[in-house]
Amino acid sequence: MDMPMNDRVPDWVTPLAWVFLALSLATAAVIAVDVLLRGHRQRTRTLDVVWICSGLYLGPFALLLWRRHRDPADRTDGALPTAVEGLPGGSASALAHLVGVPLVVASGLTIAGIDLWVMILVIGALAIALLVVHERATLGTPVGTAAFAAVLTVLAFDVGMGGWMVLLHLAELMPPASEGAFWFLMQLGVVLGLVTGYPVVRWLAERRGVATA
Repeated sequence: MDMPMNDRVPDWVTPLAWVFLALSLATAAVIAVDVLLRGHRQRTRTLDVVWICSGLYLGPFALLLWRRHRDPADRTDGALPTAVEGLPGGSASALAHLVGVPLVVASGLTIAGIDLWVMILVIGALAIALLVVHERATLGTPVGTAAFAAVLTVLAFDVGMGGWMVLLHLAELMPPASEGAFWFLMQLGVVLGLVTGYPVVRWLAERRGVATA
């Protein structure tokens, strides 16, 4: 890929990356079993996917949230608890990375000779599409309103996620996508996206009047 391939990523990052990636996959599998086989279904299938995918970037920390918030019995309006309102955006970003990064690398597309910019655009577009589907399925939001909320959410997420990718690129700390360190760093980026996106996610929830404590 066209992003810098260099030795500036510290050696300790690679083993740490593979350990956390393994824990993340295991976490997603545990939540999937809980959802699909043990009866902890959410209100919609998209929320099932949101929770399962949360393990892909939060790793074992997702289990702590899942154990506490997995019971949707008292949430008939489709809202998520305040503590996890950002998870749909995080899961959309994680899925968009898994699909978008290989597509961009395989296509060879670049902007100004750098595929990072194409990657950010493709990931953003995929995340918007996924969030629109989630909004429609979970809250029954009209398409236009769902698209507005999705675009606003992704833009806020990209302050953290996209900013992190640009920072890694400028610092020449972006490994190739074939390395575990790349995906570990992207997990960190999704978490940063959760942080920068949360004020917008909170505002949208209050605007819809479905926020829960």
